[in-house]
Amino acid sequence: MSGGTVDPFAPARLGGLVLRNHLARTAAFEGMSPGGAPGDALVEHHRSMARGGVGLTTVAYCSVSPEGRTYPTQLLMREEIVPGLRRLTDAVHAEGAAAALQLGHCGDFASPRAIGGRSLGPSRRFVTYALSWSRRMTAEDIARVTGDFARAALRAREAGFDAVELHFGHGYLLSQFLCPAINRRRDGFGGDLAGRMRFPLEVLRAVRAAVGPDFAVCCKLNTEDGFAGGLGIDEAVEFAGALEREGATALVPSGGFVSRNPLYMLRGDVPVREMAAAQPGIAARVGLRFFGRLFVPHVRYSDLFFLEGARRIREAVAIPVAYVGGVRTRAQIESLVTEGFTLVALGRPLIAEPDLVARMARGETDRSACEPCNLCLAEMDRGGVRCPREDLTGRRCG
Repeated sequence: MSGGTVDPFAPARLGGLVLRNHLARTAAFEGMSPGGAPGDALVEHHRSMARGGVGLTTVAYCSVSPEGRTYPTQLLMREEIVPGLRRLTDAVHAEGAAAALQLGHCGDFASPRAIGGRSLGPSRRFVTYALSWSRRMTAEDIARVTGDFARAALRAREAGFDAVELHFGHGYLLSQFLCPAINRRRDGFGGDLAGRMRFPLEVLRAVRAAVGPDFAVCCKLNTEDGFAGGLGIDEAVEFAGALEREGATALVPSGGFVSRNPLYMLRGDVPVREMAAAQPGIAARVGLRFFGRLFVPHVRYSDLFFLEGARRIREAVAIPVAYVGGVRTRAQIESLVTEGFTLVALGRPLIAEPDLVARMARGETDRSACEPCNLCLAEMDRGGVRCPREDLTGRRCG
């Protein structure tokens, strides 16, 4: 790398995919898919991200299997939603950006109400997040879900997406298999890291075989689960190397475990009162209002909070690595790209200010107005994620 600063607004490359710049909208749940299908609000949300200047916008979260959702407003991949997804990718492409679709499965914290039955996971356990017992996956379950990932990736390509992002982090199903504290299996899918990463790697192989060698397949992984007994950075580095060998185009390091520490991947305030008020039923409102702090512990915010672990991942592989976590200023973006991160992915700052990247590129601002208040999280249950604070920019965004 040369000694000069790399321009984050110059074109970037993910394998054969060329992006107009190094900025991305990270995959963060929108809550805009009623009935598991893309709604008009989802299309407009990602159109606004593209119009606002990002090189890549990532749609989250699309379940590959019917039992893989925690909310009825999460996308569920099936043939009948492909035209709606095509409308979204056409809108994004018309604004000059590329689109990725995050594919995942919630595993053992999937909502019994949303899926109409018991959740699946690596081991049977009581999941306080879902207040239910999960069922241990059989070899047949694992093979079926692996096929579901491959079929979902094919449909994403059919719908015009330029990339998929496989979700191996945040305590979702494949992350559960990687986690020593959660995966207590004694067959070939548990035990040491080689056993625990067998299912995730089989998913990547199946997806790569389905979409071919040239389609961009990104992988989101944890650098740390964030609790005792969880996956740590040393095993994460080893897993990153395995993903590279199995054909990943790029890696997106993150952290946290939804069923243990839901805000670990965000940090900042925990707006329990606002989140409780947005719940659809009185029992859920009362439960979250009085016990929310037990289920959603506070994690102190600081800028660039995943940088140390992300650097370890970047140094261990030769493929592109994105940085996500606590980015708020143009100077931080320039520094991250200059030191070797191919993409810098933003979440809350773009929810608050969809045109932030364009204004930074024009030199009109050097920082986001977003503060880590996390009030946008409560809006997911009110029709879709948005920033409710007009005082940030003088307008409502989202």
